[in-house]
Amino acid sequence: MNSPIKRWRKASGAATVAAATALVVTACGGGIGGSGGESEDGPIKLGMLAPFSGSEAAFGDYMKNGAQLAISEINEAGGIDGRKLELVVEDDACDATASVAAAQKLVTAGVRASVGGYCSGATLPTIPVFKDAKIPMVIPAANSNAIVGQGAFMINGTGAQQAEAGIKFATDLGVTKVATINDQTDYSKDLSDTFIADAEEAGNFEVVLDGAVNPDDKDFSANVKAVIDADPEFVYWTGYYQAGGLLVRQLREAGYEGTILVGDGTVDAQFAEIAGDGFTDDVYGTFTKTPDMLEDADDWIAAYEEISGGDAPGPYSIQSYDAVRVVAEGIKKAGSTDGDAVNEAIAAIDGLELSSGPLKFTDEGTLTGGGFVIVTVGPDGNFVLHDDLQD
Repeated sequence: MNSPIKRWRKASGAATVAAATALVVTACGGGIGGSGGESEDGPIKLGMLAPFSGSEAAFGDYMKNGAQLAISEINEAGGIDGRKLELVVEDDACDATASVAAAQKLVTAGVRASVGGYCSGATLPTIPVFKDAKIPMVIPAANSNAIVGQGAFMINGTGAQQAEAGIKFATDLGVTKVATINDQTDYSKDLSDTFIADAEEAGNFEVVLDGAVNPDDKDFSANVKAVIDADPEFVYWTGYYQAGGLLVRQLREAGYEGTILVGDGTVDAQFAEIAGDGFTDDVYGTFTKTPDMLEDADDWIAAYEEISGGDAPGPYSIQSYDAVRVVAEGIKKAGSTDGDAVNEAIAAIDGLELSSGPLKFTDEGTLTGGGFVIVTVGPDGNFVLHDDLQD
């Protein structure tokens, strides 16, 4: 039976052939040596921190399944110089305290790289834990500007790149007054602040409201009134989907008819379920592409569903898949699992085909291009591509 990557290779043409070829990471020459007492022929453990409990738990499964698909394909192709990869997951619950304890568990378990990180507020405090243990970090989702330059590599676009996409969308619509609302988490506040600062510098429209909610609340009537009173044509919600769904519904129920843009933390089908039928018209999101938005990805989606037990891939599944591939490429090129050597090798990667395009990291560990597009809520509640922002 052909591996999933071979099936995708056949469907996707020359660009994906290059990406698939990069997955066959059997090293030339000597073997991949162990490190820190690690067996030289045992599995190479990759750690993943993600939310498997709490309000963002759905994303944990998307990320785990995407990473496991890449690992399964690499192992089927022979592993890395004959050594198999193994995924070790821990629940960070999107909580800063829980994430530090979970990161320490991964270090104790002997992981050689980290391929997790969803909530920025939970990811940030784990950076020194992994750095002290010389464990490379390739982060598939968390993208606060505060992560930039701390030694980790970010597969997702940064908050600055996402804010830029939001500003371009609002500018293209020709709006003159915009309101922002955040949920006071690190990611959400960072995205909102960046959007406001960049909008003021660009001068294309006026930010008439800088609002914030308590994400644990259910009644956002005070925030809704503030939006109605400010009378913006456009609202940018930068928080997560649970509060976002309630806020959007309450805005619409109060008569707000303007365009609503949501950040990538809200781009999930559960947002539409929470908002309810009829309340997601003229709602858009800033997001990096999901598998269904990529050309000729049917085989990849089918392979993911086989790994997941029939569940469709969701946000950050393919970014987690790519994070594993980046780590594997780094270990192959380093010829070692030594953290410093792998970090240097990852930093030097130039042209590995990812879902976002050919990979090249900046000196600060960010993608040279953010890859953000504008998505909108489709008829089944899933977000679909609306504007690739290429014009």
